[in-house]
Amino acid sequence: MSSESQFGPRKHKSLWHGERGAQMVEFAVALPLLVLFVVGIFDFSGAFTLKQRLTNIARESARVAARDAANDLQGSASSTGLPGSVVDAFQTVDNYLLGSNLSDCGVRFAGPAANLTWLFTSPSGGGCVSPGLTIIINRGYVFPMVGAAPPTVTCQSQPLGGQTAVIGTCVSVQYAYPWKFGHAASLLGANTRLPQQISAIAVAVNQN
Repeated sequence: MSSESQFGPRKHKSLWHGERGAQMVEFAVALPLLVLFVVGIFDFSGAFTLKQRLTNIARESARVAARDAANDLQGSASSTGLPGSVVDAFQTVDNYLLGSNLSDCGVRFAGPAANLTWLFTSPSGGGCVSPGLTIIINRGYVFPMVGAAPPTVTCQSQPLGGQTAVIGTCVSVQYAYPWKFGHAASLLGANTRLPQQISAIAVAVNQN
């Protein structure tokens, strides 16, 4: 009786310390995964919110330019000047960005990108992470009436393939997003490649 009462509590105490030690080890193993999970939730929800905002901005900008008269586009394919409809589209993007509490990254006109297409980019140190903000406006975006593919970030016109041509305005907005998930994943030895910019593209049929 005396030996059992003498060694019983000690054995129970050692088991208790063993369980606590196992719990600490389990917590240490699970903590990095928990941090990665929490960072991923906030990071991807932020990217999704930005995507929705950019989509609305691109749609409104394309509609604004598509309603403008097309006579300001005559002879502007090789010109460094900006037609009024292109200025309207650019200002719509800029105003909506600022109205959504997003920096416009100091974006400015970079020159004609192609026929009836204009490019706007942000300079280095414009207040956004690299590669900043890119806006492409194509006022002569051509796509087939039937079987058209989704527009690309370059707003390049599509081949008609014998179909009737539809002419519209394509606006592409590409905004740099400072991902944190990749850094968190690298702590676990994972190599995660995420897009440097969140993109949104919209097309509206020209009305004039």
